[in-house]
Amino acid sequence: MATTAPVADARALALAHYAARGVLEHVLARHGITFQQQVVLRTAVTAGVPQTPDELVAQVQGLLKTDPAGIRATVDDLLAERLLTEDGTHLRPTDEGRDVLADVAAETAPVSARVWGGIPAEDLAAAGRVLALVTERANAELAALNA
Repeated sequence: MATTAPVADARALALAHYAARGVLEHVLARHGITFQQQVVLRTAVTAGVPQTPDELVAQVQGLLKTDPAGIRATVDDLLAERLLTEDGTHLRPTDEGRDVLADVAAETAPVSARVWGGIPAEDLAAAGRVLALVTERANAELAALNA
C-alpha cells in the first residue's frame, strides 16, 4: 500500500515555523531576550555597516512584517540592555550583544542538526525553491494590500 506524501500548504508551513520558533524561543528565554529582540540584534550584527535606527527598523519591518513602533520599542530595549549602543547617529551591536547571539547559535546548533539532519539534499533544494516562491508571492500580495 503506497502512502501519499503530505502536500505543502499554508498550514504545514505555519506548523513548521511555530514548532521551530518554539525551540528558538525556549533558548532565547534562557538568555533573557525575545524573538523580536534576537531578530533586531541579528540584523544589526549582520548588516556589515552601522545603521541608523530608521534603517534598522525598516530592515526588520521588511523581515517580520510588523508594526514599526514595536520594532522601535525593541531597539530601545536593546539599547537599555546594552546589547546595542549608539555611535553618533548609528547603532552598533555591543560585544555583549554579539556574545548573546553566539551563545544562542551554539545552543540551537545541535537541535537544528537533529531537526534538519537526514533530509535528502534534493528535498531541501525543492523545499527551498518553494519557500522562496511563496515568500516572493506573499510579499507581492502584502505590498498590494499596503498600496
